[in-house]
Amino acid sequence: MHLLAFGLNHNTAPLAVRERAALVTEHLENAVRDLAARDGVHEATILSTCNRTEIYCRLNTRDPALVSRWMCGYSGLDDDAIREAVYRFPDDAAVKHAFRVASGLDSMVLGESQILGQMKDAFAVAHKAGTTGKILNRLFQHTFSVAKQVRTDTAVGANAVSVAYAAVDLARRIFSRLSEQTVLLIGAGETIELVARHLLENDVRHIIVANRSIERAELLAQQISSEAISLAEIPARLHEADIVVASTASTLPILGKGAVERATSKRRRKPMFMVDLAVPRDIEPEVGSLRDVYLYTVDDLSQVVDRNVDARREAALEAEKIIDLQVVRFMRWMKSLDSVPTIREFRHEIDAMRNRELEQAMKRLQSGADPAQVMERLAWNLCRKFSHAPSHALREADETGNRQMIAAMRSLFGLKES
Repeated sequence: MHLLAFGLNHNTAPLAVRERAALVTEHLENAVRDLAARDGVHEATILSTCNRTEIYCRLNTRDPALVSRWMCGYSGLDDDAIREAVYRFPDDAAVKHAFRVASGLDSMVLGESQILGQMKDAFAVAHKAGTTGKILNRLFQHTFSVAKQVRTDTAVGANAVSVAYAAVDLARRIFSRLSEQTVLLIGAGETIELVARHLLENDVRHIIVANRSIERAELLAQQISSEAISLAEIPARLHEADIVVASTASTLPILGKGAVERATSKRRRKPMFMVDLAVPRDIEPEVGSLRDVYLYTVDDLSQVVDRNVDARREAALEAEKIIDLQVVRFMRWMKSLDSVPTIREFRHEIDAMRNRELEQAMKRLQSGADPAQVMERLAWNLCRKFSHAPSHALREADETGNRQMIAAMRSLFGLKES
């Protein structure tokens, strides 16, 4: 019985290889059933995201070749193409890898939490497909528990580590309730889209998207259920915004000091939080000198992000200690399973012995024997037969000088040291 974590990720394989190895959600259940049907594979779960494709399985061999062949055959990849890209973690290393992945320690963004949900989904698919059993069920439940402990006991997932998230996190500190604020997003590119999604996660209800291409603004606005306007409409609407986040490809500023000054006048000293994520800048630097305006640039947020990344790295060291301890505990449980057949056979022998002696005792009682003598003989026979094999083993150990056997027997039967 051996555990194996096998796969490739953003650190080991280029995008072209990851794309071919990836499995869409609709095909995942059939894929994991196909893998588990292979000779030598007893349990299997497949995790497939944009950054990784990993297989967690229980095998009857330490050789990962059969899993590698399956991946190549199922994805159409050539063995030579993935040989240097894949990693193979056996037994306790597989357990540690699962714990680290779920805790966000193996992610592109250290401490990100999305991977935990993806692992839960992968396990749910495999469990539904019937490809998990005692080992993987225990492994993944333990994995989820460890990830929760890491999140609770360390700051590995705390603090913003992208400028988009940092902008929203800073706004949340300035405004006690983001849900009541109006946000103006200037631009409709990837950074603004990411900011928008972080705003939605913080229950912001009113978002205005302004862009040079109104069609592009409308496309983003539809995705986040917001309002779209053109850049030309900004001066007339700017006073509505409590928060402004700008990120365009313009070579000239979109917002000047005069426009912002007029907007703040209409707001009657109500504060305005502005974040300029563009390079070159979308908001004139002089805007920062206005009363009741709080202007931050991408450099300001980058410094915050850098400090937060350092903090996450420090927290990751604490997380690794938690994981190492939990790996030991899981492997201790797994190794205890090796004794199960022996325990089962031992109990079977004891039951058989008891039944034989009980049958003989019943016959003697039915023939009219004294019940007290029958009970005494039953107890004596059970004790004598139970102690026969251990006594024989002890005599042999004494004759051969096997002190370890003698020590083990004393421990097994709870005997005091002589």
